[in-house]
Amino acid sequence: MDFFARAGLIFNGESACMKQGGDACGPVGILCSDTCSNHLLVSLISLLLVFAFLINFFIKAALSRNFRLQHLFSFSSPLKTTCAALNGSLGLVYLGVFVWILEEKLTKGTGFYPLHSWLIVLYTCLTWVIACLMVTMRVELLGGIFAKVWSASLTLFDGFLSASSILDLIVVKRQSIKLYLDIISFPVSIFMLVLVMKTSKTSMDSESSNISLYEPLKAEPDGNLVDLASVTPFASAGLFSKLSFWWLNPLMKKGYKKPLEEKDIPLLGKEDQAESRYSLFLERLNKLKQKQRTASPSVLRVIVSCHLDQILASGFFALLKVLTLSAGPLLLKFFINVSVGKGTSKYEGFVLAIALFLAKVLESLSQRQWFFRTRRLGLQVRSLLSAAIYQKQLRLSNSAKLAHSSGEITNYVTVDAYRIGEFPFWFHQTWSTSFQLCIALLILYNAVGLATIAAMVVIIVTVLCNAPLAKLQHKFQTMLMGAQDERLKAFSEALVNMKVLKLYAWETHFRKVIEGLREVECKWLKAFQLRRAYNSFLFWSSPVLVSAATFSTCYFLKIPLNASNVFTFVATLRLVQDPVRQIPDVIGVVIQAKVAFARIVRFLDAPEIKTRKHSMNTRKPIVISSASFSWDEHFLKPTLRNINLEISTGQKVAICGEVGSGKSTLLAAVLGEITKTEGMVHVSGKIAYVSQNAWIQTGTLRENILFGSIMDEQKYQETLKRCSLVKDIEMLTYGDLTEIGERGVNLSGGQKQRVQLARALYQDADIYLLDDPFSAVDAHTATSLFNEYVMGALSSKTVLLVTHQVDFLPVFNTILLMSDGEFTSAASFHELLASSKEFQELVNAHRNTVGAETLDQLDSDKRNKTATIEINNNDDGVKQPKPESTIGLDQLIQKEERESGNTGMKPYLQYLSQNKGFLLASLSALSHAIFMAGQISQNSWMAAKVQNPEVSMLKLISVYLAIGFGTVFFLLSRSIFVVALGMESSRSLFSQLLISLFRAPMSFFDSTPLGRILSRVSSDLSIVDLDVPFALIFSFSATVNAYSNIGVLSGVVWQVLFVAVPLIYLTILLQRYYLASAKELMRINGTTKSLVANHLAESVSGVVTIRAFEEEDRFFAKSLVLIDKNASPYFHNFAASEWLIQRLETMSAVILSSSALVMAMLPPGTFSPGFVGLALSYGLSLNMSLVFSIQNQCTLANYIISVERLNQYMHVASEAPEVIENNRPAPNWPAIGRVELQDLQIRYRPDTPLVIQGISCIFEGGDKIGIVGRTGSGKTTLIGALFRLVEPAGGRIIIDGIDIAKIGLHDLRSRFGIIPQDPTLFHGSVRYNLDPLEGYTDQQIWEVLEKCQLREAVQEKGSGLDSLVVEDGSNWSMGQRQLFCLGRALLKKSRILVLDEATASIDNATDAILQKTIRTEFADSTVITVAHRIPTVMDCTMVLVVGDGKLIEYDEPLKLINTEGSLFRELVNEYWSHTANTNM
Repeated sequence: MDFFARAGLIFNGESACMKQGGDACGPVGILCSDTCSNHLLVSLISLLLVFAFLINFFIKAALSRNFRLQHLFSFSSPLKTTCAALNGSLGLVYLGVFVWILEEKLTKGTGFYPLHSWLIVLYTCLTWVIACLMVTMRVELLGGIFAKVWSASLTLFDGFLSASSILDLIVVKRQSIKLYLDIISFPVSIFMLVLVMKTSKTSMDSESSNISLYEPLKAEPDGNLVDLASVTPFASAGLFSKLSFWWLNPLMKKGYKKPLEEKDIPLLGKEDQAESRYSLFLERLNKLKQKQRTASPSVLRVIVSCHLDQILASGFFALLKVLTLSAGPLLLKFFINVSVGKGTSKYEGFVLAIALFLAKVLESLSQRQWFFRTRRLGLQVRSLLSAAIYQKQLRLSNSAKLAHSSGEITNYVTVDAYRIGEFPFWFHQTWSTSFQLCIALLILYNAVGLATIAAMVVIIVTVLCNAPLAKLQHKFQTMLMGAQDERLKAFSEALVNMKVLKLYAWETHFRKVIEGLREVECKWLKAFQLRRAYNSFLFWSSPVLVSAATFSTCYFLKIPLNASNVFTFVATLRLVQDPVRQIPDVIGVVIQAKVAFARIVRFLDAPEIKTRKHSMNTRKPIVISSASFSWDEHFLKPTLRNINLEISTGQKVAICGEVGSGKSTLLAAVLGEITKTEGMVHVSGKIAYVSQNAWIQTGTLRENILFGSIMDEQKYQETLKRCSLVKDIEMLTYGDLTEIGERGVNLSGGQKQRVQLARALYQDADIYLLDDPFSAVDAHTATSLFNEYVMGALSSKTVLLVTHQVDFLPVFNTILLMSDGEFTSAASFHELLASSKEFQELVNAHRNTVGAETLDQLDSDKRNKTATIEINNNDDGVKQPKPESTIGLDQLIQKEERESGNTGMKPYLQYLSQNKGFLLASLSALSHAIFMAGQISQNSWMAAKVQNPEVSMLKLISVYLAIGFGTVFFLLSRSIFVVALGMESSRSLFSQLLISLFRAPMSFFDSTPLGRILSRVSSDLSIVDLDVPFALIFSFSATVNAYSNIGVLSGVVWQVLFVAVPLIYLTILLQRYYLASAKELMRINGTTKSLVANHLAESVSGVVTIRAFEEEDRFFAKSLVLIDKNASPYFHNFAASEWLIQRLETMSAVILSSSALVMAMLPPGTFSPGFVGLALSYGLSLNMSLVFSIQNQCTLANYIISVERLNQYMHVASEAPEVIENNRPAPNWPAIGRVELQDLQIRYRPDTPLVIQGISCIFEGGDKIGIVGRTGSGKTTLIGALFRLVEPAGGRIIIDGIDIAKIGLHDLRSRFGIIPQDPTLFHGSVRYNLDPLEGYTDQQIWEVLEKCQLREAVQEKGSGLDSLVVEDGSNWSMGQRQLFCLGRALLKKSRILVLDEATASIDNATDAILQKTIRTEFADSTVITVAHRIPTVMDCTMVLVVGDGKLIEYDEPLKLINTEGSLFRELVNEYWSHTANTNM
């Protein structure tokens, strides 16, 4: 027994058990962490765990045949890497403590005894090193069961260690670094256990799942693999590189040397790509659907399950950051003890300085990983949602389209998805702030005892005060988003139809409508921002209130105040005040994300169109049996009723009927675009569809024709010839590689239709659905197209043609005659002519319009004469375009402009120079500066007087509180000034942008894709409204905080300036180095975002065509590429932000440690304890304040790019003035309507050839002028010149003696009437569409509806003049839309009326009635008619024939017909030659 006693003494020495009389070594003593029995038990368990691992490992290695060292480790997931880093870090810290204890013992001369005091730390260190190996090793090498048992044992062991350490802290009140390490080790071991359980479960199928999970949705067309060198280095970076952001160095270096371009930014890694995230989302969604067969699974739940490992990993780093941050105040307490000579060792100061440095570095490392991982997670969620929204809009039903306009869908991607993408970054703040507050309260309890309760009460009251406010904020945010949608919908509609607004002189009215919607939006914006400001004030003032309550309680409870407990309190408060101040931002982000998410989920849950089922019946490709169809499911009367149709392969079927009879709807029924209420539809074979309203993509002409198909030169050339496009392509600067503007703005109406026809023909489909494609082209081209295209190229194909042109009908197998949504008859031409009265009327109406009596004057041999002028007269094919290298130098659609390099203060000055911006910003900044000065004064007073016995405790606290409360009012004023600044600047910027866009010439809209403008008025404006004002003041306040921290620190310990000054200089250099790349990354992020918005908007408008050609996958794949293209600069931008902050934090840790080291080196008593506490309390928050400073500056630098982008479109070159006051025409001008063209020359842009080449002629007042010519001859351009949509390059237009270039545009355009080429309706009511300016009575409007054959159609809708017109007027047929435009002209009754191919989509019978109406109503007016139908201009006074922009001839129609060699005669001949077939 004596031997064992001696052995025990050697091992334990003089332990706690001896100090406590030996009782502590009993069974209860095991629970106390400083007893020999506890140390013995811990040492034995540690050794047992180490040996168990080693024995198992060597046995497995010996038995394994394929054992290789390089196959030992696996870093397959971020969680594994995180856990390994934590375990290893914990092992290293234990090793540091072990060395410290050993060194201390040798210094004191006590030798190695007692052994337990350092051996226990060594054994624990070994255990954590083994734990690190355990996590990184492949599970199969150790065995799944062993890994689980070992991890569970470690968790139980650490649970025991943690419990005994907490007991030691509370009961014995002994503090040491080892105790805190033991407490921290428990959550780390729990994390490891969860990971091991998860890893062992999925280890068997992890490889296969990784392969299948990221299989591409669609292979690349060329089959090329992505160049690995172009993928971000992050994808292949090692552990150290990821932790230190070293992988980003090459990009930062490149960005510093030269402004970054899009091609310099690496592609995202596979894991971050939209395709991978969306595939994973669908996979998890389908799994949940199988589990929950009744209800559809929650989208939120699916998204969380997709990213759970990343959420947990980032959450762990957040936890680690909070724990390391909380070590600061405890170390401060030890420092104050050292400064007054109460240190336990002469080296304690040095050790504390090193510990402080390590704690700050670990804090930095954990926070950077937390922020980076959550940003990356947000990016993945954003990409996933963007992809889901795009995919959804491809399948959206027609009823759902009414609830979700194109503007709203764009908003879901450009605003809502981005708001949700911001949420993960803030998510861990929700719980980590609370956890940090709990730890802070424990530290405060240790410092000031029961006074902590007062602090806790104030914090609880602050949070409770905010609860009702959060509900209000949620309500205001919802209303704000709704108002933003309405404004964006109106803005989008105005931008799309800007040409029509200018022709009608409605820009001012529509601008005022948008301004009204903006005012409503501003009302909710102000309400939301004021609540946010109040939140900000509440939480910024909470530290003042907490300190007031605590110190007052100390006074009443007679708790003594000294430097140690006061500055432990101040330091703790300073550390939690920044997270607490962020609570309003967290609440704001949560609310914004919640509202945005609800909107997106509502969209994703919207009804979808049913996919078209393909029948296998090759003999009967289209079979419709007893079917009814309705656009509106809730409408009692179906749009089409009792439809029975069987079409055989190769059959040609024509569909005829009056306007609104359901012709286009029948094609929609075949496509599956309309809801089938009853019956059966079977369609077999590939479909090609040509819509009535041409849909052209932004891109080259060749891309529009190929439409995703592989280039076959022979087939391509044949297609161009068949579609009469050869000559048109020759005229284009870059041939078929010419960039076509959005919606085909640089093509004429006829050219757009022929491009559509070429697209359909090149697809080589089985069924061709042609919706009146020949109405937009002239008679000759229509004949040529019909013969070459329908009867030639499509001779063996099944064709359904909607047409109003009776001339083509005799050659069709079957003609379907429709009326009011039903088939009235179906037979061949001659059968219908014999049996159907309605068809006879249709043919007779056509014959009457042809004007046989006029044509009888032509010689019979001339009647059949074929055209001598052919459009496709070039048999050699397409003229070779310029080499690829030159493409884009002079294209219409230029690459989006963006600022480059350092723009300095320019965007900030642009923002602040709006409505009193400088004044409001200065007042806000001054308020904050006074608040900061007050806080420093407060703490300096406490530092100077806390140890002074002459100053009573009451006076000490009273002065402290008086200063504190005095500063709070400046916080309130700061918040109010910020909201005022934001509102004034937002209003001013929007107003300037709106005026600039509405006053821009048409050339701007022709060359600027809609997506570029929409991304500015949606996401950029949203950032300017909500984020810029607060980012501006928070950036300033955080910077003031950081420099005041350095100022206080150097004020107490001036020696630190030797370290601080060079490091501050280095900080400025680093920030400049960072901003060189970051600004370009953010700008590229803005331009690539426009591409996403543009592609989405274009797809929404052309979704019927995309679905008809079954090209959804290709368009979705392109969308994924664009989403990734936009995500990559954003990813590298926030990674660059973390790269910068990590380096700055390390430098701030050096400054703080240097200060601490100086204090430790100088003899005790050099500094008063109060000032030591003051310096270190400010120094401890230096790290955080510097981070917030740089972070806010970087955030502001990113946000201010939005101001820069808005500014680009705020100064667009304007059109001529709307009104010239000293040169206004008389109120009744034009009284006569005489139009004189004098050598008129027009070019669209300065660097392009003339499109109108010196036309001179006179239109006498009251004359009826017909303008004819081939497609693309310049007819519509001539009309544009009359309305000054394009200004003359030379010559003049004089109307009733006034040069139209000398008067204001509004005065000019408002005096003319026009029925434009593209009939346009706006979202609203029938009344609003006819009379938006509200200048006419209901009776006048009904009379006009009667005259233009619309009264019955409007009455059928049920709501009369209040009947709904949806976006684009898509609930009215194309013919009805043209009739609405005629109605507008009839209401206005102008002296000059222009008809630009106004009745192209109307049947002949209706056309005849309308022509008669126009002749009657505008008998005294000058009517200028651009027409493709020759009969339309036969009764004109004069005919102007235009060819290639020149005046070919101008005379009376009869004279021209009788003139040999006349082009008009040839056009009439061509028309007659194909019309003559009708008489056969």
